[in-house]
Amino acid sequence: VSHIRFPNNPSNMMKLAVLATLAASAAAFAPAPAAKTSSALSAFESELGAQPPLGFYDPLGMLDDADQDRFDRLRYVEIKHGRVAMLAFLGQIVTRAGIFLPGSIDKAGDSFDSFGVGYAALDGPNAIPQDGFCQILLFVGFLEASIMKDIPGTGNEFVGDFRNGSLDFGWDTFDEETKLSKRAIELNNGRAAMFGILGLMMHEQLGGEIPIVGSM
Repeated sequence: VSHIRFPNNPSNMMKLAVLATLAASAAAFAPAPAAKTSSALSAFESELGAQPPLGFYDPLGMLDDADQDRFDRLRYVEIKHGRVAMLAFLGQIVTRAGIFLPGSIDKAGDSFDSFGVGYAALDGPNAIPQDGFCQILLFVGFLEASIMKDIPGTGNEFVGDFRNGSLDFGWDTFDEETKLSKRAIELNNGRAAMFGILGLMMHEQLGGEIPIVGSM
């Protein structure tokens, strides 16, 4: 049986990840190309998410001469990243408030609150053991490959609709206007959460204290 090996210094991995994320975020505010094709504007300026105050906002010109498939792919990635960021930000808020699952997390009797929060869960004296981290990665990979995706032919209504003919939670009872409103709310909350979790990652490295979140 082969073994999964990770770099011995997760601190460097985390710092590189933060720097890469910062570079990507900074690029999002780079000046737009001087000439943006009118076809891209006319095709996508009315899409969900193109709303006040920015309207259709594509500073990197990623939709220049793009077709619908290209737009759908970018929207798919945006929605998924937004959902992950919302879970990550909420996890930070909840655990830093001292709220943990009861009981033990392993057979050794370690409680859920015995491990670090945020970056401390990856590196330091209270970090999650490597075996536990591998389990998390495998579970995320399973969700990514088998569940959290659009499965054709299952009746999904839009990009990012992961019901796949099984989950509903009352979605079909909403009218079209309500559905659009809820999708727009999710999209905006996801965008805010991506900036939020990036900010928390940076403040963890800088230290100090943040309102609501507390000591970093």
